[in-house]
Amino acid sequence: MKFDEVIEKRHSVRKFSRKKPSWKDISLAINAARLAPLAGNIPNLKFVVVSDEKIISKLADAANQDWIKQAFYVVVACSEDEKLVLSYGERGKMYARQQTGSALENLWLKLEDLGLATCWVGAFYETDIKSALRLPENIQVEAMFPIGYEGAKIKGKQKPKPELSSLVFWEKWGNNYLILPQKQEV
Repeated sequence: MKFDEVIEKRHSVRKFSRKKPSWKDISLAINAARLAPLAGNIPNLKFVVVSDEKIISKLADAANQDWIKQAFYVVVACSEDEKLVLSYGERGKMYARQQTGSALENLWLKLEDLGLATCWVGAFYETDIKSALRLPENIQVEAMFPIGYEGAKIKGKQKPKPELSSLVFWEKWGNNYLILPQKQEV
């Protein structure tokens, strides 16, 4: 799939088919996350891949979202930020969030590229997830990604994204004069 297509097709999926994805594809997506930019080349992200139905059920309960129980896999992204904080002080926490977001977007886009579906789950009771996965105290749970093949689409249109011209200012705040380039055919 072409890069622009992957970005444009990406959407949140909360209904999965009963076709089981290959764990190898999950590994390819995690590898794409590993290749994201890192502050000082200091990695902070770790992943727990869950396929056990009982643990997936606990994760769904921790997020109070039953649809997660349909997933064959849930990838839980966790961070360990101490090295970044040691290297950069308080800014290390910000760098940790930045590189985590970048890595998780890579993960999601690679899943889309592979024909898999997911939804970024960021609302959950962290203590319940830590307990279910036996995570050490110094580890933060960043997000969960239930993964499968998209099932029947839920009725309703996806909310439109904001127009580029409403997001970009030129030279100074508030100056949003923007001439969009014409899309070129390849």
